[in-house]
Amino acid sequence: MTMNSRALQETSLRYFLAVVKNGSISEASLKLNVAASAISRQIARLEYELGTQLFERRARGMIPSAAGELLAAHARRMQLETDRVASEIQALQGLERGTVRLASSEGFAVDFIPLAIAEFRRLYKGIQFRLSVSSPAEVTRKVREGEADIGLTFSLAPERDIQVESRQRSRIQVLMSHAHPLAGRHQVTLAQLQAYPIALPPLETTLRQLFDICCSQQNLIFESIFTSNYTEALVNFAILGGGIALAGEISVHHRLLQDRLVAMPIRDAGMDARHVELQTLANRTLPAATEAFLAHLKAKMEIDRT
Repeated sequence: MTMNSRALQETSLRYFLAVVKNGSISEASLKLNVAASAISRQIARLEYELGTQLFERRARGMIPSAAGELLAAHARRMQLETDRVASEIQALQGLERGTVRLASSEGFAVDFIPLAIAEFRRLYKGIQFRLSVSSPAEVTRKVREGEADIGLTFSLAPERDIQVESRQRSRIQVLMSHAHPLAGRHQVTLAQLQAYPIALPPLETTLRQLFDICCSQQNLIFESIFTSNYTEALVNFAILGGGIALAGEISVHHRLLQDRLVAMPIRDAGMDARHVELQTLANRTLPAATEAFLAHLKAKMEIDRT
Protein backbone atom coordinates (compact mmCIF):
# COMPACT_ATOMS: atom_id res chain seq x y z
CA MET A 1 0.00 0.00 0.00
CA THR A 2 1.28 3.47 -0.89
CA MET A 3 1.80 5.78 2.11
CA ASN A 4 -0.94 8.38 2.38
CA SER A 5 0.59 11.61 3.71
CA ARG A 6 -2.86 12.96 4.53
CA ALA A 7 -2.89 10.47 7.41
CA LEU A 8 -0.21 12.54 9.13
CA GLN A 9 -2.63 15.02 10.64
CA GLU A 10 -2.14 16.87 13.89
CA THR A 11 -4.68 14.97 15.99
CA SER A 12 -3.49 11.56 14.85
CA LEU A 13 0.15 12.42 15.53
CA ARG A 14 -0.66 13.93 18.92
CA TYR A 15 -2.47 10.78 20.00
CA PHE A 16 0.25 8.60 18.49
CA LEU A 17 3.01 10.43 20.40
CA ALA A 18 1.04 10.19 23.62
CA VAL A 19 0.90 6.40 23.27
CA VAL A 20 4.65 6.30 22.46
CA LYS A 21 5.45 8.37 25.55
CA ASN A 22 3.11 6.63 27.99
CA GLY A 23 3.46 3.07 26.74
CA SER A 24 -0.23 2.26 26.44
CA ILE A 25 -3.51 3.59 25.09
CA SER A 26 -5.08 3.63 28.55
CA GLU A 27 -2.28 5.78 30.00
CA ALA A 28 -2.40 8.11 26.99
CA SER A 29 -6.16 8.39 27.49
CA LEU A 30 -5.66 9.57 31.07
CA LYS A 31 -2.97 12.09 30.09
CA LEU A 32 -4.94 13.54 27.18
CA ASN A 33 -8.36 13.27 28.84
CA VAL A 34 -9.59 11.62 25.64
CA ALA A 35 -11.54 8.36 25.35
CA ALA A 36 -9.31 5.34 24.83
CA SER A 37 -11.52 4.24 21.94
CA ALA A 38 -10.87 7.53 20.11
CA ILE A 39 -7.11 7.11 20.51
CA SER A 40 -7.32 3.49 19.40
CA ARG A 41 -9.24 4.51 16.26
CA GLN A 42 -6.63 7.15 15.36
CA ILE A 43 -3.78 4.64 15.81
CA ALA A 44 -5.61 2.03 13.70
CA ARG A 45 -6.27 4.65 11.03
CA LEU A 46 -2.61 5.67 10.95
CA GLU A 47 -1.52 2.06 10.60
CA TYR A 48 -4.04 1.45 7.80
CA GLU A 49 -3.18 4.61 5.87
CA LEU A 50 0.57 4.13 6.21
CA GLY A 51 0.35 0.42 5.49
CA THR A 52 2.49 -0.69 8.41
CA GLN A 53 2.32 -1.68 12.05
CA LEU A 54 3.40 1.19 14.29
CA PHE A 55 3.41 -0.65 17.63
CA GLU A 56 4.31 -4.01 19.04
CA ARG A 57 1.42 -4.98 21.32
CA ARG A 58 2.64 -6.64 24.50
CA ALA A 59 0.98 -7.85 27.69
CA ARG A 60 2.18 -4.82 29.64
CA GLY A 61 1.69 -2.17 27.00
CA MET A 62 2.84 -1.03 23.59
CA ILE A 63 6.27 -0.13 22.25
CA PRO A 64 6.97 1.49 18.86
CA SER A 65 8.00 -0.75 15.99
CA ALA A 66 10.86 0.31 13.72
CA ALA A 67 8.32 2.20 11.59
CA GLY A 68 6.81 3.68 14.75
CA GLU A 69 10.20 5.00 15.84
CA LEU A 70 10.63 6.73 12.47
CA LEU A 71 7.18 8.27 12.66
CA ALA A 72 7.77 9.38 16.27
CA ALA A 73 10.97 11.18 15.25
CA HIS A 74 9.10 12.87 12.37
CA ALA A 75 6.19 13.87 14.62
CA ARG A 76 8.47 15.36 17.25
CA ARG A 77 10.25 17.43 14.61
CA MET A 78 6.91 18.67 13.28
CA GLN A 79 5.88 19.75 16.78
CA LEU A 80 9.18 21.50 17.38
CA GLU A 81 8.98 23.30 14.04
CA THR A 82 5.43 24.45 14.80
CA ASP A 83 6.59 25.77 18.18
CA ARG A 84 9.51 27.55 16.54
CA VAL A 85 7.35 29.28 13.93
CA ALA A 86 4.87 30.39 16.61
CA SER A 87 7.74 31.76 18.67
CA GLU A 88 9.19 33.62 15.69
CA ILE A 89 5.82 35.18 14.87
CA GLN A 90 5.46 36.39 18.46
CA ALA A 91 8.97 37.84 18.47
CA LEU A 92 9.19 39.64 15.12
CA GLN A 93 10.46 42.74 16.89
CA GLY A 94 13.54 40.95 18.20
CA LEU A 95 14.40 38.82 21.23
CA GLU A 96 11.53 40.16 23.31
CA ARG A 97 9.75 36.91 24.07
CA GLY A 98 10.47 33.20 24.14
CA THR A 99 11.22 30.23 26.35
CA VAL A 100 14.46 28.27 26.22
CA ARG A 101 14.21 24.69 27.49
CA LEU A 102 17.46 23.35 28.89
CA ALA A 103 18.59 19.95 30.13
CA SER A 104 21.88 19.39 31.92
CA SER A 105 23.68 17.04 34.22
CA GLU A 106 23.91 18.28 37.77
CA GLY A 107 27.42 19.73 37.77
CA PHE A 108 26.45 22.42 35.24
CA ALA A 109 23.22 23.32 37.04
CA VAL A 110 24.91 24.63 40.19
CA ASP A 111 26.86 27.63 38.88
CA PHE A 112 27.51 27.54 35.14
CA ILE A 113 23.97 27.61 33.75
CA PRO A 114 22.48 30.01 36.35
CA LEU A 115 25.32 32.45 35.65
CA ALA A 116 24.84 32.12 31.89
CA ILE A 117 21.09 32.80 32.25
CA ALA A 118 21.67 35.81 34.51
CA GLU A 119 24.16 37.29 32.02
CA PHE A 120 21.86 36.67 29.05
CA ARG A 121 18.82 38.21 30.73
CA ARG A 122 20.68 41.46 31.31
CA LEU A 123 20.43 41.90 27.54
CA TYR A 124 17.13 40.11 26.83
CA LYS A 125 14.79 40.44 29.81
CA GLY A 126 11.79 38.92 28.02
CA ILE A 127 13.34 35.47 27.61
CA GLN A 128 12.32 32.75 30.07
CA PHE A 129 14.18 29.54 30.88
CA ARG A 130 13.27 26.04 32.02
CA LEU A 131 16.03 23.77 33.27
CA SER A 132 15.71 20.02 33.79
CA VAL A 133 18.54 18.28 35.67
CA SER A 134 19.19 14.59 35.12
CA SER A 135 21.82 12.00 34.22
CA PRO A 136 23.99 12.48 31.11
CA ALA A 137 22.11 9.79 29.17
CA GLU A 138 18.76 11.31 30.13
CA VAL A 139 19.91 14.77 29.03
CA THR A 140 20.73 13.42 25.57
CA ARG A 141 17.40 11.56 25.41
CA LYS A 142 15.48 14.75 26.20
CA VAL A 143 17.27 16.60 23.41
CA ARG A 144 16.69 13.74 20.96
CA GLU A 145 12.97 13.51 21.79
CA GLY A 146 12.38 17.26 21.74
CA GLU A 147 11.78 17.70 25.46
CA ALA A 148 14.73 20.09 25.65
CA ASP A 149 16.10 22.57 23.11
CA ILE A 150 19.69 22.51 24.41
CA GLY A 151 21.54 19.89 26.41
CA LEU A 152 24.76 20.39 28.37
CA THR A 153 26.28 17.18 29.59
CA PHE A 154 29.29 14.89 29.76
CA SER A 155 29.79 12.38 26.98
CA LEU A 156 32.07 9.42 26.34
CA ALA A 157 30.92 8.59 22.79
CA PRO A 158 28.91 10.09 19.88
CA GLU A 159 25.11 9.84 20.03
CA ARG A 160 22.68 9.34 17.12
CA ASP A 161 20.48 12.27 16.00
CA ILE A 162 22.50 14.68 18.14
CA GLN A 163 24.23 17.79 16.81
CA VAL A 164 27.27 18.61 18.95
CA GLU A 165 27.42 22.41 18.98
CA SER A 166 30.52 22.61 21.16
CA ARG A 167 32.80 19.93 22.55
CA GLN A 168 35.79 20.17 24.83
CA ARG A 169 37.83 17.79 26.92
CA SER A 170 36.98 17.77 30.60
CA ARG A 171 39.93 16.51 32.60
CA ILE A 172 38.83 15.22 35.98
CA GLN A 173 40.22 17.36 38.80
CA VAL A 174 40.65 16.62 42.48
CA LEU A 175 38.99 19.07 44.88
CA MET A 176 40.04 19.85 48.43
CA SER A 177 40.03 22.55 51.08
CA HIS A 178 42.88 25.05 51.39
CA ALA A 179 43.98 23.23 54.56
CA HIS A 180 44.43 19.84 52.89
CA PRO A 181 48.00 18.42 52.87
CA LEU A 182 47.99 18.26 49.04
CA ALA A 183 46.64 21.78 48.56
CA GLY A 184 50.03 23.29 47.65
CA ARG A 185 50.65 21.01 44.66
CA HIS A 186 50.08 21.89 41.00
CA GLN A 187 48.97 18.38 40.03
CA VAL A 188 48.66 14.94 41.59
CA THR A 189 48.55 11.27 40.60
CA LEU A 190 45.95 8.71 41.54
CA ALA A 191 48.53 6.89 43.63
CA GLN A 192 49.15 10.04 45.69
CA LEU A 193 45.43 10.28 46.49
CA GLN A 194 45.22 6.82 48.06
CA ALA A 195 46.32 8.01 51.47
CA TYR A 196 43.36 10.38 51.90
CA PRO A 197 39.60 10.02 52.44
CA ILE A 198 37.73 10.37 49.17
CA ALA A 199 34.11 11.07 48.25
CA LEU A 200 32.88 9.66 44.93
CA PRO A 201 29.72 9.75 42.80
CA PRO A 202 27.84 6.48 42.12
CA LEU A 203 28.92 3.86 39.58
CA GLU A 204 26.54 4.96 36.81
CA THR A 205 28.18 8.40 36.37
CA THR A 206 30.74 9.05 33.61
CA LEU A 207 33.16 10.52 36.16
CA ARG A 208 33.08 7.41 38.35
CA GLN A 209 33.38 5.11 35.34
CA LEU A 210 36.52 6.87 34.11
CA PHE A 211 37.98 7.01 37.61
CA ASP A 212 37.43 3.26 38.13
CA ILE A 213 38.89 2.38 34.71
CA CYS A 214 42.05 4.41 35.34
CA CYS A 215 42.44 2.95 38.84
CA SER A 216 41.94 -0.59 37.54
CA GLN A 217 44.70 -0.10 34.96
CA GLN A 218 47.12 0.62 37.81
CA ASN A 219 45.67 -1.92 40.27
CA LEU A 220 44.72 0.92 42.62
CA ILE A 221 41.84 0.37 45.03
CA PHE A 222 39.88 3.24 46.57
CA GLU A 223 37.11 2.99 49.14
CA SER A 224 34.67 5.86 48.95
CA ILE A 225 33.86 7.08 52.46
CA PHE A 226 30.99 9.20 51.12
CA THR A 227 29.01 8.31 48.00
CA SER A 228 26.19 10.46 46.65
CA ASN A 229 24.39 11.17 43.38
CA TYR A 230 24.18 14.81 44.51
CA THR A 231 27.37 16.44 43.20
CA GLU A 232 26.99 19.54 45.34
CA ALA A 233 27.13 17.45 48.52
CA LEU A 234 30.44 15.92 47.41
CA VAL A 235 31.93 19.31 46.50
CA ASN A 236 30.87 20.87 49.80
CA PHE A 237 32.29 17.87 51.64
CA ALA A 238 35.68 18.74 50.13
CA ILE A 239 35.29 22.48 50.78
CA LEU A 240 34.48 21.79 54.44
CA GLY A 241 37.60 19.66 54.90
CA GLY A 242 35.99 16.21 55.08
CA GLY A 243 38.24 14.78 52.40
CA ILE A 244 38.80 15.04 48.66
CA ALA A 245 36.24 14.94 45.84
CA LEU A 246 36.34 14.93 42.03
CA ALA A 247 34.76 17.18 39.40
CA GLY A 248 35.17 18.62 35.93
CA GLU A 249 36.64 22.13 35.77
CA ILE A 250 33.54 23.87 34.35
CA SER A 251 31.42 22.48 37.19
CA VAL A 252 33.44 24.33 39.84
CA HIS A 253 34.86 27.25 37.81
CA HIS A 254 32.87 29.94 39.64
CA ARG A 255 33.86 28.66 43.08
CA LEU A 256 37.49 28.57 42.01
CA LEU A 257 37.22 32.25 41.08
CA GLN A 258 35.82 32.89 44.56
CA ASP A 259 38.76 30.97 46.08
CA ARG A 260 36.38 28.67 47.95
CA LEU A 261 38.38 25.50 47.27
CA VAL A 262 41.54 24.13 45.67
CA ALA A 263 41.37 22.14 42.43
CA MET A 264 44.17 20.50 40.52
CA PRO A 265 44.42 18.07 37.60
CA ILE A 266 45.07 14.37 38.03
CA ARG A 267 47.83 13.72 35.54
CA ASP A 268 47.29 9.99 34.97
CA ALA A 269 46.51 8.91 31.41
CA GLY A 270 42.81 8.55 30.71
CA MET A 271 41.57 11.12 33.21
CA ASP A 272 40.78 13.49 30.33
CA ALA A 273 38.77 11.02 28.23
CA ARG A 274 35.45 12.69 29.09
CA HIS A 275 34.06 15.53 27.00
CA VAL A 276 31.64 18.32 27.79
CA GLU A 277 29.09 18.55 25.01
CA LEU A 278 26.61 21.26 24.12
CA GLN A 279 23.90 19.31 22.29
CA THR A 280 20.91 20.09 20.06
CA LEU A 281 18.71 17.90 17.89
CA ALA A 282 20.34 17.26 14.53
CA ASN A 283 18.84 19.05 11.51
CA ARG A 284 16.57 21.21 13.64
CA THR A 285 16.14 24.96 13.11
CA LEU A 286 16.13 26.58 16.54
CA PRO A 287 13.92 29.53 17.56
CA ALA A 288 15.74 32.89 17.61
CA ALA A 289 15.90 33.11 21.41
CA THR A 290 17.26 29.58 21.70
CA GLU A 291 19.82 30.19 18.95
CA ALA A 292 21.01 33.36 20.69
CA PHE A 293 21.34 31.62 24.06
CA LEU A 294 23.17 28.72 22.41
CA ALA A 295 25.72 31.20 21.03
CA HIS A 296 26.02 32.71 24.51
CA LEU A 297 26.72 29.29 26.04
CA LYS A 298 29.35 28.51 23.39
CA ALA A 299 31.16 31.77 24.11
CA LYS A 300 30.98 31.21 27.86
CA MET A 301 32.42 27.71 27.54
CA GLU A 302 35.36 29.09 25.57
CA ILE A 303 35.98 31.82 28.17
CA ASP A 304 35.82 29.37 31.08
CA ARG A 305 38.30 27.08 29.31
CA THR A 306 40.92 29.83 29.07
